[in-house]
Amino acid sequence: MITSIKGGIAQDERGGIRFVNDFDMTPIKRFYIIKNTDITLIRGWRGHRIEQRWFYALSGSFSVDIVKIDDWTNPSPTLEVENFILKAADLQVLYISAGYATAIRALDECSELLVHSDYPLSHASEDNYTYPVDYFINMKK
Repeated sequence: MITSIKGGIAQDERGGIRFVNDFDMTPIKRFYIIKNTDITLIRGWRGHRIEQRWFYALSGSFSVDIVKIDDWTNPSPTLEVENFILKAADLQVLYISAGYATAIRALDECSELLVHSDYPLSHASEDNYTYPVDYFINMKK
């Protein structure tokens, strides 16, 4: 399942507060921030059989390609790939349930992507599936 959780901004003479109040962080165990070296680098494909992830653009924007894996050992290269654009200005969290792989590319220089996970780092090596960036032929260009 893939879900977008909308947020907002409260603005007054002191400045602004960005928020995503409907984002329930109860299952979160850790977070990390991705900052690609440039806008041509594609980080992916990386999948998780049991780990859930939530993505939030802190600055700039990102293209996030997502594929539901059918066979973790030998997935079909023709699986449907969905594309989402995450922009810091849109104030939204993109939720990706277990069972998916992602490929992520920054669309603007110096973009930063905050990623939350529901498993600790000690578990990461047991649920980390990688595929070449050109593996899924339906990837959006």
